[in-house]
Amino acid sequence: MRYINLLVLFICFTSCDEDYKRPVIISEVSVQSIFTDSTLSVRAIDCNDEYLFYGSADHFGKSALRKELKIDITDFKVRNGKNHFKYIHKGDSLPLHFRAIEEVDGDLFAISIGNPARLYKLSRKGNGANLVYEERHEKVFYDAIKFWNDKEGIAIGDPTDDCMSIIITRDSGNTWTKLSCDMLPKSIEGEAAFAASDTNIAVVGDETWVATGGVVSRILYSSDKGKSWEVYKTPIVQGKSTTGMYSLDFYDSKNGFAIGGDYTDADGNIGSKIKTFDGGKTWQRVADGKAPGYRSCVQYIPNSNAKELVAVGFKGIDYSNNAGESWTHLSDEGFYTLRFLNDSVAYAGGNGRLSKLIFR
Repeated sequence: MRYINLLVLFICFTSCDEDYKRPVIISEVSVQSIFTDSTLSVRAIDCNDEYLFYGSADHFGKSALRKELKIDITDFKVRNGKNHFKYIHKGDSLPLHFRAIEEVDGDLFAISIGNPARLYKLSRKGNGANLVYEERHEKVFYDAIKFWNDKEGIAIGDPTDDCMSIIITRDSGNTWTKLSCDMLPKSIEGEAAFAASDTNIAVVGDETWVATGGVVSRILYSSDKGKSWEVYKTPIVQGKSTTGMYSLDFYDSKNGFAIGGDYTDADGNIGSKIKTFDGGKTWQRVADGKAPGYRSCVQYIPNSNAKELVAVGFKGIDYSNNAGESWTHLSDEGFYTLRFLNDSVAYAGGNGRLSKLIFR
């Protein structure tokens, strides 16, 4: 009998959380702490079945999502433990700051902001991170990274010349090549991007959308994994170095949503939210003049038919179930970025913490 009881206990520990089914419309969110550290300032996050990956102010790291479950049959004790790994890299003797990461088939890619910009590949079976790209320039500043598949990926950054900085890999991230400005739309004075949540890039299949921000806030679009590019205007608030799109997500090749505003006027809600139904060619403002105001990250909830969205920022967590036309404020808990594991669980990063969000 005692073995049966232990089996039941094991099943409960390993599966109860995944069996939770949320209601059709979300009305609340539970915030559970995973890891706290006063040195954390998490603006990039990703996850797989084993680990939560993140980029922070002076390092990138990973934290185990599943507790190590050990059952002592003799003493009937269950012992749980978590593993946390921290990788600190320096450039010119100073810690590098990481605001863009991506997990691809167990390999982790992390690129630093500022000069020098360094991109590392941490293999699942490797003993350390390998430097796969470095760029030195007084204006270099990389904001986001994304992969189309396990071979091809893209990272974007602020202009160092007269176009956005875009680097691409075609060999699983082992080598990267920066695109010439002859291949890209010319940037406009004051146009850059925000390294606020690692969500300036959205990909669906071979298609790619890049959100710029600042004095000018536009969409760069590629239909062929970065081989050719077009540019589209947006009606989001712009005109200052602190305005524009801070985050972008596409549910499919037609439906997309972007959020931002002005972080120096976080309650300002005129022109802070826009959406598209035609693959980014045209955009319209939604919930204009209504909360939320500035938010640093927006994500579609999986399997929501492009209807449900969650937005986070240092002013809290907000939810929409009608493609952004109206919003419900769920919490004042502040975060910079989040990623969904499924339609009811997400992981979020912010100032000094990593957390699990359960939507009910």
